[in-house]
Amino acid sequence: MSNNFFWPVLAYLAGSIPFGLLFARIKGVDLRGSGSGNIGATNVMRVMGKGAGFLTLLADLAKGFLPIVLLRLVGSGLSDPGILALTGLGAVIGHCYPLFLGFRGGKGVATSAGVLLAVCPSALCVAAAIFLIVARVTGFVSAGSLAAAAIAPAGVHFFCPSGPVELMAWAMAVLIWWKHKENIRRLLRGEEHGWKGPPMV
Repeated sequence: MSNNFFWPVLAYLAGSIPFGLLFARIKGVDLRGSGSGNIGATNVMRVMGKGAGFLTLLADLAKGFLPIVLLRLVGSGLSDPGILALTGLGAVIGHCYPLFLGFRGGKGVATSAGVLLAVCPSALCVAAAIFLIVARVTGFVSAGSLAAAAIAPAGVHFFCPSGPVELMAWAMAVLIWWKHKENIRRLLRGEEHGWKGPPMV
């Protein structure tokens, strides 16, 4: 398999690892049947506490971060931004539509953050600040996540201008918004589940 496909496929497989679900099963918890049913860090925190939620957050971040780092160390990521962009997007798609869970996964926020951490840390800082502000003001993690996803492509354009990487950022933002469609409906109806305490994606 050529490098054009190896790294994005590897990233997709890494993204497909459902760490939140695995951590819950170790504790004997049915994460799919608890809380919102989502496998991401926010639901893990709600169901299992801050420690498990933070561990899931780090693991989901790593799914986006490590494939980019490996690509740059042993692959062609430094010379081909297209492969880099496809690799980052592959990790996020893997988290959202994991091979190992019948393509029913999380919402991609933490894994997208891991990709941005590796590709454009300045854009991640801007998106994280927006997330914290909106989540604190509204009381909704979902609102913070949507706002952060919306601002991230602008941050990439300003700090790390590159056609393929900017397209990747837009694709991740669209995917995050799509995966939050039920949250958006609940927000509009005033039925979204709020979060009391430190927000976590």
